[in-house]
Amino acid sequence: MNNSKKAALYSTIFMGLGQLYNRDWIKGILFALIKIIVLINLFNGTVGHSLWGVTTLGEIRGINGDHSINLLIEGIVTIIFLVIAVAIYIFSIKDAKATRENIEKGERVLNPKEYLRYIWNKYFPHIFLTPSVIMILFFTLLPIIFTVLIAFTNYSAPYNLPPGNLVDWVGLKNFVRLFTMEEWAGTIWSVAAWTIVWAVVTTTLNYFAGLGLALLTNAKGIRFKKLWRSLFILPYAIPAFISLLVFRLVFMGPGPVNTTLLNIGLIGQKVPFLTEHSLAKIMVILVYCWTGAPYWMALMSGTLTNIDSSLYEAAEIDGASKWQQFYKITVPLVLFQTAPLLIMTFAHNFNNFGMIYFLTSGNPANPNFRYAGSTDILISWIYKMTLEKRQFGMAAAVTIFLFLFVASISIYSFRRTKSFKEEDMI
Repeated sequence: MNNSKKAALYSTIFMGLGQLYNRDWIKGILFALIKIIVLINLFNGTVGHSLWGVTTLGEIRGINGDHSINLLIEGIVTIIFLVIAVAIYIFSIKDAKATRENIEKGERVLNPKEYLRYIWNKYFPHIFLTPSVIMILFFTLLPIIFTVLIAFTNYSAPYNLPPGNLVDWVGLKNFVRLFTMEEWAGTIWSVAAWTIVWAVVTTTLNYFAGLGLALLTNAKGIRFKKLWRSLFILPYAIPAFISLLVFRLVFMGPGPVNTTLLNIGLIGQKVPFLTEHSLAKIMVILVYCWTGAPYWMALMSGTLTNIDSSLYEAAEIDGASKWQQFYKITVPLVLFQTAPLLIMTFAHNFNNFGMIYFLTSGNPANPNFRYAGSTDILISWIYKMTLEKRQFGMAAAVTIFLFLFVASISIYSFRRTKSFKEEDMI
C-alpha cells in the first residue's frame, strides 16, 4: 500500500488522522475536532433521541408528554447535520490522499498562513456563497422536507394536535383519501380545474393586454407617449393589495358600483359581482388584468424597441398587411424574448394567493366543496385548510400535488422554448 492510500485509510478510520500523518497539522486538528463533536453527540444520546423522535413521533401523550412536531423538526435538523458531517468526512479522505500525492511529488505542506491564503484565493466564491447555502438549508430546504413528511402523518384537528395528542405516521392514507373519497376528490379536481383555467386565462390575457398597450403607446404619431405610459403603469405601481381591497369594497353587494347603476336606472337590482359563482370568477380575472397588464406593457415597450424596423419595411414592400406584420413578425420575436418570463408568470399564477385572498377570500361559498369556495385556487385552499381548519396533513398532501403539477409544466415548457436552446430563431 502506497503512502497516499495509507493517508486515505487513516482518515477513513478517524477523520483528520490522515492529515496528521501528512504533517498537515491545522487541517488534521480541525477535522479531528469535528469528528469528536459528532461522537460526543452520538454517545450522549442527542443524535439517537432525535432519530428516535423522527421515527416514532413520540410515545407519551399529554401536555407534559412528547411533542410530535418538535420531535420531527429536531430529527430533520439532526439528519441535515449528519449529511453535512458525512460530506466533510468524505472530503477529509480525499484531501488526505491528494495532499500525500502532492508531498510525494516534492511539494511541501503549506503552513497555516499560506494555507489560509490559498483557500482565500482559490475558494473565494465558495466562502461568500456558504452563508447563503446555510440559510437555504434551514429556511428553504427544512420547510420543504417538513411539509413533505407532514403529508404522511395524521397531523390535523381535532384529535391529533400536539401537545395534548400525538401525531402518527399514516403512509399514503392522506393521498388515498384525497383522490378516492368523494368529498375530497370532488373538491381537489374542481379546484384544480379552476386553478388551471385561472392560470392560463390570466397569463394569456395579461400578456396580450400588455402587448396591446405597448403597441398603442409606441405607435407612430401618438402624442404625449410618456404621459400615456405613466398613466397605464399606475395600477402596477400602487401596492396590489390596496387595489384589491378597493375593488372588493367597490364591487361588493351594497357597494358604490351597484348603488350608482341603480340610481341612474341601468339595472333593476343589484348585480352579485362577487357573490355569484361564475360572475365572481370573471371579476377576479378582470381585476387581475387591471393590476398585471401594466407590467407586461412596460416589458413589451422595451422589447418592441429592439425589433429591427427594416423587417416591417420589407414586409410592407412585399404587401403584408398590418395584421400580417403583427402575427408574423411582432408576436414571434416578442415571444422569443419573453418566453421565460411568460412561463414564470404562468407558474406564479398557480400560487397567486394574494389575488384571491384579498379580493374574494375564495368566496362565494360552495356547499359541494370541502373547506373551499368557488374562487379558491389550490394555494388559497391550502391556506384555509392550514390556518382555518388545521388540516395540516391533507394540506401538505395537496401542496405536494400542486408542486409536482406546476414543476412538471414549468420544466417541460422551459425545455421546449427556443429561448433556452443554443440556436438562432428561424
